[in-house]
Amino acid sequence: MKHCEKKKVWHAVDAEARQLAEQEPMLASFYHATIIKHDSLCSALSYILANKLQTPSMPAMAVREVVEEAFAADPSITASAACDICAVVNRDPAVSMYSTPLLYLKGYHALQGYRVANWLWKQGRYALASYLQNQISVACQVDIHPAARIGKGIMLDHATGIVIGETAVVENDVSILQDVTLGGTGKECGDRHPKIREGVMIGAGAKVLGNIEVGEGAKIGSGSVVLQAVPPHTTVAGIPAKVIGRPTSDKPSLDMDQAFNGKSQQFIDGDGI
Repeated sequence: MKHCEKKKVWHAVDAEARQLAEQEPMLASFYHATIIKHDSLCSALSYILANKLQTPSMPAMAVREVVEEAFAADPSITASAACDICAVVNRDPAVSMYSTPLLYLKGYHALQGYRVANWLWKQGRYALASYLQNQISVACQVDIHPAARIGKGIMLDHATGIVIGETAVVENDVSILQDVTLGGTGKECGDRHPKIREGVMIGAGAKVLGNIEVGEGAKIGSGSVVLQAVPPHTTVAGIPAKVIGRPTSDKPSLDMDQAFNGKSQQFIDGDGI
């Protein structure tokens, strides 16, 4: 699906769910409750998030009311949700169906929950936004501050342990693997978190700390600690991270190549960043 239109994504999800319900009767009621009985991505996603984030003090019905309020007020939330589904299908070789992120992937759930919390935060409803942030963290093991700014076409792969701080910026078409931190460097206040530009891929376990820019199309190796700005279209790795080469594509986030390719001797020797 080249153009990730919300209606086209929903039609694919609905068709898959109906086929899956026939193939596996034991899950027919599950597919019906989560997808088949709904008439739109908005409706299905609000139901799924509500049941994921409910608590005894805030049952699913109340959570869903908040989610649907956000969806109605800002249609870009569900447009971004559709783009995020396409991002996962296009980049994750383990995912071949559009229904999979919506039904099963906690990184996707955490990201859409964040989008609702972010809307609440921008409305000045800080208490409810923080409440949702906590529930997302408990349910999904992903901690995204509601004030962070995140674009569309985002994949949080596996997702466990991802932390994104209050003043972080993540632009469109970024891929982030598990256990990544976009954090500060201490107790400083103000603008203190990383700015991740379009097309960046951040490998598992990487830590990007401080108000630094990771340039467009950069790639950060797994387990790296990034303390300085990363030039566009470079590959960095290590502790502390240094430039070791260049990605083989303009947007490493799209091809998800984890290898360190395109090295030159000067990069191998370590120019730093």
